[in-house]
Formats: sequence, C-alpha cells, structure tokens
Amino acid sequence: MIPNDFIQTLLARVDIVEVIDRYVPLKKAGANYAACCPFHGEKTPSFTVSPTKQFYHCFGCGAHGTAIGFLMEHAGKSFPDAVEDLARDAGLEVPRVERPGERDERRALDDLTERLSTAATFYRAQLKESPRAIDYLKSRGLTGTVAARFAIGYAPDEWTSLERAFPDYQDAGLETAGLVVKGEGNKRYDRFRDRIMFPIHDSRGRIVGFGGRVLDKGEPKYLNSPETPLFSKGRELYGLWLARNAIRDAERVVVVEGYMDVVALAQHGVEYAVATLGTSTTNAHAQKLLRLTDNVVYCFDGDAAGRKAAWRALENTLPVLADGKNARFLFLPDGEDPDDYVRRRGRAAFEDAVARATPLSDFLIAELSARHPPTSDEGRAALVAAARPLVSQIGAPVLAALITRRIAEIAGLSEAQIAPIVQAPSRPRAGDDRDHAPSRMRDDDRRADPAFRPRSGSRLPVRRAPSLARQLLQALLLQPSIVRDIDIPTTGENSPDAAALAAVVEHCARAQAGITTPALIQAFSGTEHEATLVAVLAAAEDHGLTAEQAETQLREGVERWREQEEQRQLAALLATPLDQLTAEQRELIARRLGAGRLVPKAPAA
Repeated sequence: MIPNDFIQTLLARVDIVEVIDRYVPLKKAGANYAACCPFHGEKTPSFTVSPTKQFYHCFGCGAHGTAIGFLMEHAGKSFPDAVEDLARDAGLEVPRVERPGERDERRALDDLTERLSTAATFYRAQLKESPRAIDYLKSRGLTGTVAARFAIGYAPDEWTSLERAFPDYQDAGLETAGLVVKGEGNKRYDRFRDRIMFPIHDSRGRIVGFGGRVLDKGEPKYLNSPETPLFSKGRELYGLWLARNAIRDAERVVVVEGYMDVVALAQHGVEYAVATLGTSTTNAHAQKLLRLTDNVVYCFDGDAAGRKAAWRALENTLPVLADGKNARFLFLPDGEDPDDYVRRRGRAAFEDAVARATPLSDFLIAELSARHPPTSDEGRAALVAAARPLVSQIGAPVLAALITRRIAEIAGLSEAQIAPIVQAPSRPRAGDDRDHAPSRMRDDDRRADPAFRPRSGSRLPVRRAPSLARQLLQALLLQPSIVRDIDIPTTGENSPDAAALAAVVEHCARAQAGITTPALIQAFSGTEHEATLVAVLAAAEDHGLTAEQAETQLREGVERWREQEEQRQLAALLATPLDQLTAEQRELIARRLGAGRLVPKAPAA
C-alpha cells in the first residue's frame, strides 16, 4: 500500500501541465491551459488544466482529476503504475506500507508469475522441436517473426511434459497457476496438451495465463487458464499489452473472438486488434478499451451466435459510453472469421470493412425493430418497453437523447411523450472511477458568475446565493493548509456540501502539514464526496478565484457562521418561556438585543 503522505508529496512535486502536455497539446489560456478534451469529441476546447490547482476539468463531459487520475484515465494505467511513472519522472522512490500478510501475498503472486514465465519459456522451446506445430502455424500464414512477437509456443502431446520444466512437479503452486490439474487419486497431469500456446499478459506485461488452441479437430477448440489469483478472463484481453501503441496510433481498436484472429491480423499489418478470452465482452473490457481510444469496433461472425455475442457486447458497453466515444459493430460474411477474411482479401479490404462498421445506435435500433416489428400498436409498445432498460443506462446523455428521438419516431410518439418512459433519472456509468462526475457547472455556480447572461427572451430562475457550507468548502479546497489556523465549524446544513465540508476538515486535520489541493482531490477520488468537491473546485476555476481570495472568503464564511449561530441561539432563547431561563441567559438576551432593552425578570415562584 502506498502511503497517503507520499501521494501528497508526489503531487506537490510534479507539474500536471507537463504531464498532460505529453499526451494532449495544451495552449495557454489566461492563467490556465486549454485543449479539446481527450475524453470526448469536441471542436471547441472545454478541457482546462490549472497549474496553480494542479487539477484538470472538462466542462463538457465532466472528466476531472489530478496527474495521477489523468494517467489512469487517458493512458489506462492502474493506480500503482501511474504513481510509479510519476515518481520515476520526479526522481522519487515509492515507499510502501505493508498491511499484515501483504508481503506474503505479494511473494505468492510473484511466485505464480515466475512459474507462468517458466512455462512460457518451456512451451516456446517445445515449438521449435515440433515440426507438426510449426507446419500448422505456417499453414495459417504465420511467420516466425510474428510467432516470436506473440511468444507463441506448443504444449506437447504428453500427460506430464511440464516435469521437464519444473524440478518439483508436485508443487502446489503449479496447480494454483492453472498449469497442472489434480485428478483422481491425487494424480497430476498438464492442463494443456497438444495445443498451440498463447501467453496472456496483463497491463504491466506480466504473463498471467495461457490460451491453448487445439491443432487438429477436438474440443474445446480454445482452452484458457482457469480463474487464478493472477488471472480473470472477464478483465483481461488477449493482445492488449502488445497492441497499446498501435491502438493509439490508429485511434481505434478492433475486438475479435480468437487468439489466431489477433495474430493473423497483426501478420497482415492490422496491429490494433485484441480478443476476449472465451467469454462475452464484459463491462470491464469495454471500459478498459474506451480509456485507450475513442473508437471500439466489435468484430463478429454474421451468424446467430455472432449477433448474440454482439448484443451482449452492446449491453455491456452502454453504461461506460461517453459522448464522443464510439462503439461500432462489424459482421463478417457467414463462415468467415477475421483470420479467414484478412488472409483471403488482405489488409485494405479488412480496414475498409472496419471503417464501414455499423454504429451502436443503428445496431440497437435495428435489433429492437427485428425483435419487435413496429407494424402495430402492440409491436411499437413492445419495442419501447424493450428499449427502456437499454436507453436508461446509456452513460452518454446526448447519445441517449438522440436514440430516444429515433425511438419516438418509430413509435409515432412525440419526444415529450416518450422521454419519461425510456429515460430513467441520470445515473453514474457503471464501473467508472468518475461516478457522479458533473457534466457541467451547477446552475447556481454559473448564475453567480457576472459574465453569465441568459439568452434573450429566456426566463432566469431566481438566483440563490451559495450556501455557507459551499462557501467554506470552496475556500478550504483552495487553501487546505489554513485548517490548522482557523477553527472551521460544521454548518448544521443537511446537504452534500455540508457532508463534504465535514469530511475535508477531518481529513485536513489528520493530514501532515502542507497538504495541497490536488492531494485532497486524489484522497477523495472514488468516494461519495468526489462529485461535490469537483463541482465546487470547477466553479472556483470558472470564477477565477485565487488562493488569497479564498483565505478571505474562508474567514468571512466563519464569521458569517458565528453570526448565524448567535442568531439561532437568540431565537431559541426568545422562544423559551422566561421562567425557564437562567439569569445568565436573560443577561445574554439583553446584551444581544441592546443594553437599553432589559428583559423582565421572571415572576417569583
């Protein structure tokens, strides 16, 4: 576990402008830097990076965070990897605080990784010794260069060939790693036999499992490693480790169903393909890919099984979509997989088919119409009912609105009639680290901006002043260290702003001296208060509030609270019968109301 105080030190050392500028060219815009948002498509820049607050925020899609968050969101890195990268650039060594048992767990995982790596080396060596396996790969059009790039190997047609790779074949770790199976009578044998072996890498390039393809006819055609402490087929994608750079260069990724499809496409120059691991496309798969690129193309066979798999991919992609992120579907001719297609027709034909893939919205509407033909009122009602659970979970609000309009046209209803039916209240994108991230400033914040003007003829709702909790929270976010100098009260409000304020005050009181704005934002990333903090900080950015102004605002807010507290106390006392007041309380009322207005003494008992 990485200590919080190191995260604070790291964020104070790195410059978020330099970090983001490596990926997205930034231009100076007043005190900040701006660019078109890398997380959604736009022509007018709404992505802002603040060098003073060390924080980025997009007023278009709500993307936000620190330098760590940017590497996680844009580069698809895990939290530890993002910290490691920034620490290396800053010349820092990442310390770790181990919880009880963590060292043993990490050592056990390292041991599993070592066993898998040893097995991969063994399988590669066995491929060189197997003319039959080599001939098979050649028959599929693969060269030795591509086979070496993907570290393809061969598991011999033997029950215990791994005895030659490991001195202790009875090692329980071989079973945990998914390499060996325990049968009846505690007999052990290799899981993979007489198969072409494809190592599966995680996001750090470590081998976490294998996929084995049978050479001749046999079942199953593909055999994957079982679920292990290292490997989860619902989260990993074959070929992603090797395809990352190509995906960024091509600005798209193609998702196929087989290992050989990925390798064959790479052989023909299509290096931005990945494959699911014998399972449907999951929400985690879609989210991981959409973090790397704006364009995901799912490639399936055109038969019934392929369309069923495509529909499952659609369902799991909807919640993680954002406006500007595109998912499309490519259905190949019956009987052809990507391997067949690219070998017969070549790279240009395949990439042309990819470019003409069906947009997600068109596929969704077409499938709904096929399942519920809108040729009668009953059919149209069934279509709308089937669309409701799908549209309600779309994470892209503009896309959801456009699809709703199309459904309204098919159903013969107005948008006003159909929107309440198919669009549930907004909800966070499933699995998204930016749950509840605002898509724009709160109305109160924008209307408080002197530069805001309503459109001609529009009615502007009554403007409400920011709450006291929000005023204090905004100032505290910009000057978190001041919590040690000023006693910041709880406001007594029952609101997200008040709850976030209390949490931030408590965190600042516990934190080491010198806590910064980005460290605060990072500390509350993924918590229930994240959306509130981001909205408040974005409003401060939009209003150009400086740290010096924040301190003044904070002191004024505390004074305002004290005045309100005195008024509440006075109101409570005035509402109390005189015979229930103490002498001190009556004197207090007199002082508050003015020396010339004495409060009568209570009658004697």
